Amino acid sequence: MTAYGVPETDEGLLSWSWARSRLTSSRNYWLVTVSKAGRPHSMPVWGAWMADDVFFVSCDGQARKARNMRENPAVVVTADDTVEVVSVEGVATEIDVADIEQLRHYLVPLVDKYEEFPSVDQVLEFFSSNAAFVVRPERAFAIIERPEEFGLSATKWVW
Repeated sequence: MTAYGVPETDEGLLSWSWARSRLTSSRNYWLVTVSKAGRPHSMPVWGAWMADDVFFVSCDGQARKARNMRENPAVVVTADDTVEVVSVEGVATEIDVADIEQLRHYLVPLVDKYEEFPSVDQVLEFFSSNAAFVVRPERAFAIIERPEEFGLSATKWVW
């Protein structure tokens, strides 16, 4: 992105801790999935960016996003901020919602984050009847969309 003023050095690059902070604190995320036929689908979702740098999301098992992730696990997850932007490309894996201990592991940060959920025990049955996925990042991009910082902050991470 040199045409936008992005330096050829590491000067001004954003840290992964900066990106993780935005992913963790985001209330809403955009989840972009793609069908087997290549048709994109973008929807806002609730989810949790986990301490081990995976994203957890749950939805109805027959929802388009669930069907897409089963057919084509390549996804994009973005935080809800369009000024301090973080976009993560990764691979979605469906987790076994019948494995209650595994599901509980992912639900704890989700329930802690959203006050609408009373407790893990009270939502466990609901989530165990839906689909749940974790997204493992492969690449992430970040940029600050303020004119004075735009070209200086563009950063990419690769796992």
